[in-house]
Amino acid sequence: MRYRLLSGVLVVVTATQAFAQKSRSAERWLDDCRSGHYSGDRDREQYCDVREQTIPARSQLRVDGRENGGIEIIGSDRKDILVISKIQAQAGSESDAKDIAGEIRIDIGDEIRAEGPSTRWRSSWSVSYEIQVPRKINLDLSATNGGISIENVDGRLEFETTNGGVSLTGVAGDVRGSTSNGGVDVELTGDRWSGAGLDVSTTNGGVEVAIPTTYNARLETGTVNGGMDIGFPVTIQGKINRRLTTQLGSGGPLVRVTTTNGGVTLRRR
Repeated sequence: MRYRLLSGVLVVVTATQAFAQKSRSAERWLDDCRSGHYSGDRDREQYCDVREQTIPARSQLRVDGRENGGIEIIGSDRKDILVISKIQAQAGSESDAKDIAGEIRIDIGDEIRAEGPSTRWRSSWSVSYEIQVPRKINLDLSATNGGISIENVDGRLEFETTNGGVSLTGVAGDVRGSTSNGGVDVELTGDRWSGAGLDVSTTNGGVEVAIPTTYNARLETGTVNGGMDIGFPVTIQGKINRRLTTQLGSGGPLVRVTTTNGGVTLRRR
């Protein structure tokens, strides 16, 4: 009997800790938003809200950040998907901003997207997402004015944003994506690329790639208008210009990170 009672207590404590952990980042964002850190217009009032919803795991997740909204994907050992929607609304008064936020609906069907009221003079709204997923999942992400961040996910990952940076940490699989206006930051982990390869580009923005010392890959990077800063020795053959192709260690799948207008930085980690 004592063992059963103790087990019950442990289950309750564990569940409470898990709930606190999943909400911590959302609470931080909410505090910052309410203090005005995410407001670009001091002449309007802002209302901030966070909604959380857990859905069953699926093989592919599609997310549309719509006109204004970034997407952050975090992979872990969880068996379901946690969708944290971060809502901002601006208007001439706080009550009007709150009313706008109340009309926003988060559609979680085949595609995760937000629907809301048409914007009026001095009013606007946006929804950004923090989504915690199983490590093995396929992603299809799109945004217009917002960054895209993916961490610890292995799968077929496709993404595109127009105005926003791209951050990739510990990803694997077949990864392809681009941004038109924004930097690209890639942090490779382990000792080699696992999967088909990586191909990421930006038109206007610098790129930075952090590479473990013992990493094995076929690396390609370059820029049209910008400098290159290579923080470690590499072996190349032929003319040195603004395009670099080299083998790291024993080689492996292609890891390509390029820009048109921006600098390139390669560093060890």
